Amino acid sequence: MESPSSVTNTVPVRGDDPPDPPAPTDTGDGGIPVPPPPPEAAVVFGLELERAREYAGLLATDGVTRGLIGPRETARLWDRHLINCAVVAELLPEHGELVDIGSGAGLPGLVLAMLRPSLRVILVESMLRRCVFLEECAGRLGLENVRVVRGRAEDLAGTIRADVATARAVAPLDRLAGWAAGLLRPGGELLAIKGQSAAEELEAARPALRRLRTRSAGVQRAGRGRVISATTVVRVVMGGHVVIRGQGREEQADARRGRPGVA
Repeated sequence: MESPSSVTNTVPVRGDDPPDPPAPTDTGDGGIPVPPPPPEAAVVFGLELERAREYAGLLATDGVTRGLIGPRETARLWDRHLINCAVVAELLPEHGELVDIGSGAGLPGLVLAMLRPSLRVILVESMLRRCVFLEECAGRLGLENVRVVRGRAEDLAGTIRADVATARAVAPLDRLAGWAAGLLRPGGELLAIKGQSAAEELEAARPALRRLRTRSAGVQRAGRGRVISATTVVRVVMGGHVVIRGQGREEQADARRGRPGVA
């Protein structure tokens, strides 16, 4: 029987993975220094802090040598990456299914899986080397609620019907919303971690969101009052999806039969 955190090749992936970027220069001791967690990490991670520290170590070593994160990012792993993702957990339900689109090195998917162990978390990633890293991290961290699926979000439409979709630094909101529509149940939510231009990006995406017949969309600040820098999240609540297929042809998704769309 397949383990919950095993890699699933659900659909063929077009083309081969590009070659790995060159590994950074060794620091001399065979590894890369792992920064200690700041005080606010204990507030955000609570009882999961030690597991978060182990994940930080995996990112700062294997994550860097495999080219999944840049070596300069290790000094700011906690504030810019781990804590930035962790505060989004306050926007999640306690139970259900979450799909993380374009998981990369596991941010935010693995972090949210730590903090919401009763959620089933599906990490969607198209590149094999990233999927292998995600699988190894889930195993090392003991995250039995994680499943890794290799494929592109647009190709997986209809194979996943999650309650929540998350994404961080993956695509512009208009395109991302179309991908999420194909992976969410009607009424499901997209939580897109964005930067300072989130409000402008949301306004630019309004026409696409209207075509998808979303119920609501707005900008929220996760972690306010708990961390120094709150995380900006665009929250989109899906309706019955109107989706874009192929070269721009539009059609209404039948919500009752669960035929999601592909952006």
